[in-house]
Amino acid sequence: MNPTQYLPMRAKTILNAVNAPSMPFDWSINPYRGCQHGCSFCYARSTHAFLGEAADDAFQHRIFYKDDAPTILRAQLQRMRARGKLPSHVAIGTATDPYQQLEAKAKLTRGCLETLAEFGVGVSITTRSPLVLRDLDLLRALPGVSVNISVHTLDTRIWRTFEPSTPSPARRLECARTLTEAGIRVHAFAAPMLPLLTDGEADTEALVEALANAGVRYMMSSFLRLSTPEVKSWFFSVLRSAHPELAEAYGKLYWHSARLPDSYRRPVYSRIASQMKRYGLSEIGAMEVPKGDAAYVLGSVSGAAPPATAASPHLPTTASPLSSKVVDLPCQPVQLALF
Repeated sequence: MNPTQYLPMRAKTILNAVNAPSMPFDWSINPYRGCQHGCSFCYARSTHAFLGEAADDAFQHRIFYKDDAPTILRAQLQRMRARGKLPSHVAIGTATDPYQQLEAKAKLTRGCLETLAEFGVGVSITTRSPLVLRDLDLLRALPGVSVNISVHTLDTRIWRTFEPSTPSPARRLECARTLTEAGIRVHAFAAPMLPLLTDGEADTEALVEALANAGVRYMMSSFLRLSTPEVKSWFFSVLRSAHPELAEAYGKLYWHSARLPDSYRRPVYSRIASQMKRYGLSEIGAMEVPKGDAAYVLGSVSGAAPPATAASPHLPTTASPLSSKVVDLPCQPVQLALF
């Protein structure tokens, strides 16, 4: 295994305007580029190329951190407040996990939360890590806070294959329970569901039941999207290694598109909607989840998914850290669903 390197990144701003129409928020913060979780399906993997890095395992083992992020954020918010343009809400962790392993020591996410609390700015956080519980004191102080816990399967074999360095599903469920009991609004992101692996009726039933038992009351689900060549290539390399029997089927599903056809997705979404209803879970509001693929969740856009007409969906026929600092290069928004 390659040793993980941590590289400081010089950033002029920490709060980033989001102009992509596929995103339901206006401002985001991502203290880290690259992610130690190493999820094989992560759409942000391709953004490593903007730093001149490969989109392979370098995404997991060459982690860039925005040095002095809280101080830069404070200065930015002061300027915005002086112009009367202080944001009311910020999304944290829209690309890489703000509570990945480095955060335990670097505390950049915590520092940003302290700064946002100082200015009274609301926050939503997306993470796979129970490390978010460390900052429960700040979450209680922030206005309009919510935490989105990503968990797409209870199968430990699939978890270890596709999310090699993430906390276990059981730990994430316990984290959701603790947050809920503390009065923090929790959303479950059942994403990305992997076709033919985690989207079976028994699989989704078990997940919905587990979320309900953990006290979660709001949920969304979204299928795997492979929206860039880099992400598709890496995911297929993992799939062929762990599940070679599925490589041909996935090739048919994703050969011509980044996402699954409606004929596959809609029956599954309809079934999950029924399962959620039985366990007392509600869909996340349309403005709280990404548009595009995720907007099909449980009929949250016009043209709700029709009832399933089949028992299962069908396939379509057709070393040491570097000492030099790296400039935070601008890049175009990546209009993809959040995981």
